[in-house]
Amino acid sequence: MSQNNRVKSSETELTDKVVAINRVVKTTKGGRAFSFSALVVVGNGNGVVGQGLGKAKEVQEAIAKGIDDAKKNLIKVPVMNGTLPHDILSKAGAAKVLIKPAAKGTGVLAGGSMRAVLEAAGYTDVLAKSLGSANPHNVVKATVKALSELREPIQVAKQRNVSLKKVFNG
Repeated sequence: MSQNNRVKSSETELTDKVVAINRVVKTTKGGRAFSFSALVVVGNGNGVVGQGLGKAKEVQEAIAKGIDDAKKNLIKVPVMNGTLPHDILSKAGAAKVLIKPAAKGTGVLAGGSMRAVLEAAGYTDVLAKSLGSANPHNVVKATVKALSELREPIQVAKQRNVSLKKVFNG
């Protein structure tokens, strides 16, 4: 993730969504010790999204820690008329995700973990497919990584030294 698209959590109103809760059992000589991990996605529905992982002895505490972690990892992503500027393929661990822009009215066609990230970011029309592992942790990481790699047409035009009239008028 590039540092230039980072956002501070105090700058925006965020909503959170719990993607996955995992119960972990450690067997000791005194019996079983339970703990929980919570994967959480936060976003403002307008181009800001972040993901976090919280671990604790109780579910609510794990979720709270996950939200705090997600707020520390916020990034700004380009949302153009509710969709993406271009296709993107990204990988994290064994999870591979393909995300494509869609026509107005299509909706968010994506699996559970990816859907949470895309909706939190503010996308309303997008096609997405998880191609590798279905592990929610890696799917969320791959999706956030893909969104962070998106580039807006204006950025690309500036890099290529193309006038903005050509970009928008054809």
